[in-house]
This record gives sequence, C-alpha cells and structure tokens, in this order.
Amino acid sequence: MTATQETDRVTSPSPSPFRKPSRPRRLRGTRGGRIAAVLIVAIILLPLVPLVINSFARGYVFPQLVPAEWSIRAWRIVLATDGGTWEALGWSVGVAATVTALSLVVGVPAGRVLGLRSFRGKRLLEFLVLTPLLVPAVAVAIGLDITFIRLGLSGTFWGVVLVHLILAAPYAVLVLAGVFANYDADFEAQATTLGASTLNVFRHVTMPAIKPGLIVAGFFAFIVSWSQYVLTLQIGGGKILTLPVLLVSTANGGDASITGALTIVSVLPVVVLLAVASRHVVRAGLGTTGT
Repeated sequence: MTATQETDRVTSPSPSPFRKPSRPRRLRGTRGGRIAAVLIVAIILLPLVPLVINSFARGYVFPQLVPAEWSIRAWRIVLATDGGTWEALGWSVGVAATVTALSLVVGVPAGRVLGLRSFRGKRLLEFLVLTPLLVPAVAVAIGLDITFIRLGLSGTFWGVVLVHLILAAPYAVLVLAGVFANYDADFEAQATTLGASTLNVFRHVTMPAIKPGLIVAGFFAFIVSWSQYVLTLQIGGGKILTLPVLLVSTANGGDASITGALTIVSVLPVVVLLAVASRHVVRAGLGTTGT
C-alpha cells in the first residue's frame, strides 16, 4: 500500500453508527399515482357541473346553455339553520361514521382469517359474506322491519346503523381479506419473540402494514352507509332524517335550484374522502413508497 493510499484510508471518515439513515428515494410511480388520483376525482366531479350551475341559477330552462339570471337563493334556503340540512348532515355523519367504525371492527379479524388461513368451508363462508350484497335492499329492509319493530329498534339510530352495517361490513371484509392475503404474519412472530406485547405488535407492526387497506375499506363502508335511502327510510321510519332522505324529498318538490344545492352538500364529503382513499388505491396498485 502506497503512502497516498494509507493517508486516504486514515483520513476518510468512517460511517458513524449514530448517523441517521438516508431516506429511500421515492419511486416514479408516486407522481403518476397523484395524477391518477386527481383524474379520478375530476371524473367524479364532472357530472356535478350541471348541478352547480343549477344551484346558482334562477329561471334556468332548456335549451339555455347558461342561465339567464344568477342567484344564491337556493343556497340561502339550504344552508339556513331551520332548513333541515344541518340536522340531516348530523344524522348522516353520525350514522356513517358509526357504521364505518363497526365495519372495521368486524372486517379486520374476519379479513385476517379469510386472507391468511385455508380451511374447509372457506368458499362457503366467503359466499355467505357476499349474500347481503346479492339480495335487493328493498327485500332486506322489508324482511328486517318486522324484526326490528319487535326488538324496539325501528325508528332509532341504532336500528339504522345495524341495517346499514349489513351492507357495509361485507365490503370491509372483502377489502381487508385481500390486504391480509398479501400480508406476511412472520413479522408479528418476530416482534413477539423480541418481547413485544400483543397490543404493541398490532400498533407497530400490523397497523402500519394494513393502513392503506383500512382507509380503503373504511371509505367503502362510509359511502355505502352515506348513500342509503331505502334502508334508512324503511327502518328509520322518517325519524332518522339523513341527507339522502331529505334530498329525495326535496327533489320531489320540483325546485331544481334547491335540489342542486342540496346534492352538492350531500356529495362534497364523499368527494373529500374519495380524494384521500384514491391515493391509497393507486399507490397500492403502483407499489409506490412515497407519501
């Protein structure tokens, strides 16, 4: 070894064990995923443009391309404190959020079993999970209405939550079953061997791995509950006034401007959630690691 090489070896800094590891470079798919997410939301929003125009129009009739007169009358009525919109929004958020939480509580263990284990009768169990989705919602509502009346659940918040859960939970189970089918449970075994408790294993190993799937499953459960009209009207008995119930009632009144404004209010929370969930769907499909 020459003197120059020896000097370079001695003076070159050695890697420190306390040096913060460099962050992995983001994959190119991240930008593509974001663009795809924006396109998904844009496609969803495009059909709403006529509704937005209607909500600000006054005397907007066919074949006019642009309203002859603009007005915020419809929005004043819809957003008025005594218009029923805020009450309906509260019911919708409360019911959908509760249904989403319960769907994930059911979906995580059920999806884990269906995704990770093979056992006799698994196909039959998967079919039984799908059964509520194969039966028309009207038949489900009529069939359960008598039972709910006997149990004192008809016309109550929890009655509506339970009937929504029948349709929302299968979506959560199926999504999470697909997530757990690609999940490596050996990481949990390694964490347990190193002394981690069951709770810590779930918080620090399982949850980070299935988080995108949880968001997507929660979105599907939320949107299924949020959009229910027949089940809510049948089981709620008119006492649980959600946005879909109010929207249909308003649409029957024949005022296109108010209907358009109320539709925007009903769709806006879903669009926001879609913007969040679509990123995780696209990222999962592209296999990206960026945030």
